[in-house]
Parts: sequence; C-alpha cells; structure tokens
Amino acid sequence: MENEKNVMKRETGGALATTIFEADADKGIQNIGQDDLALPFLKVLGHLSPEVNEKNAKYVKGAKPGMIYNSVTSQLYNGEEGLEVIPCFYKRQYVEWQDRGDSMGAPVAIHDVGASILKTVKRDKLNKDRLPSGNYLENTASEYVLVLGDSPSTAIITMKATQLKTSRKWNSLISGIKMQGKNSLFTPARYSHIYILKTVQMSNDKGTWFGWDVNLKGGTSDIARVQDSSLYELAKKFSERLDTSVQTKPKEKISETEI
Repeated sequence: MENEKNVMKRETGGALATTIFEADADKGIQNIGQDDLALPFLKVLGHLSPEVNEKNAKYVKGAKPGMIYNSVTSQLYNGEEGLEVIPCFYKRQYVEWQDRGDSMGAPVAIHDVGASILKTVKRDKLNKDRLPSGNYLENTASEYVLVLGDSPSTAIITMKATQLKTSRKWNSLISGIKMQGKNSLFTPARYSHIYILKTVQMSNDKGTWFGWDVNLKGGTSDIARVQDSSLYELAKKFSERLDTSVQTKPKEKISETEI
C-alpha cells in the first residue's frame, strides 16, 4: 500500500487537478465582502514618487518615473507598453484634504457631486477650492477596472486636476460605442470593451510630469469588444457589486503626477 502511494505521488508530481479546486470554489471566503478587501490603486509614478526613491522606505526595486504601480501587489507595469483593462464602474466625488504638513495622508471627508457643502467653497490664489474650515476640495474621478492578464484582478484609478481631461476622454469613448440591436443602435455596458492604459509625459507652465493615456484596444470597438463570456461575467459582477456598495476612500494622497 505504501508503495502504491509513492507511485501515485510520483505520477501526479504532488499537484492537484484543477477540478478539485473548482469543486471547492469560494469555500472559506464566502463571508468576505467588499469592505474586507484592500482594493489596489493603479497610479502613475512620477519623479517625486516615494517608490522611485531608493532612500525612501516605500521604494520598490526597479521602479522608474512613468511606470504604472499597483499599490497592493507592488507590481510594476511598463508605461510605454501599457496594460489592458475593462472599465467596470465610474464615480466622481470631491475629496476633502488638509494642506500638506497638516494632513495625516488620508482624506478628511469625501463629498458626492451636488453635496450642499460645495456651495461654501471659494477659489483661493493657488486655484484651490477652499472650505470655510481651511481645508480644500479636489474634484476626483474614480474608475474601477478589471486588470487583464493571466489572473484578472480588480483595481481603482483616481484622476484629478490635469488628469480629469483623460477621464472625460475615457467616458466619451465608452459612451460613443454603438452596437446594432434587433431594432436599433444601442450603447453597450461600460464593461463591454477592453482599453489600453499607457502613460505619457505632459507639461504646462508649472512643470513636467507623467499622466494617463487611454485608448480602445486595437483602436476600434470591434477589435476591443470582450469576446470571453466568463471574463464579461466577471466584469459585470464587479460592476453590479460596486453599484450598490461603493464608497471611494483613498488611503493615500496621489498627487505627484497630477499638477
């Protein structure tokens, strides 16, 4: 009997078949909700990002300005090559901050578009929207995406300041896609197509930085259309879950690349 077990172990190489894992799918994680997960941020690294500074505790080996960084897995992506994502959910809010030096690195509060507190804002000399408390608001667009690859994963991208232009472009691309239905043209779901996210160098009278650039995969909606039904369902479920529960709460201030 012992010999038979040894033979079986050698034949299988100690590896379990995928069907065994599939049979136990989701067991042990059924009580984990969205609030129990750390949703990664995808951010563009700039020259002042701590991840590119070898003397900083947050330094990531191999990190360079212009790369894309995953805040949870610490994975780096080549900004020129980019990565494929499926946009699943979008929300724009006003994030309230204290001035640098007074801030603890986390938002004071997050306000929805249309909140009454926005009526109390005044623009200061630095073009910041100041509240009576002295704190300031940043108009922030958040894009929740499915990052494609060998193992698709979820992430969030925040765009503010100069990057809001890219956010508007992305929304225009999404809303501009039309498909022929039985009776007429229709706009497919946000998660129906794949986009390529890259980084590009930008500049204005305040300086130079790296920002986002987004385009349809292959340049056309036909090529970019999601073909894998399981991938489509994964993106759809992520979108539906966020639609009822999302609260954008950035854990860090990402401003080095957005002047």
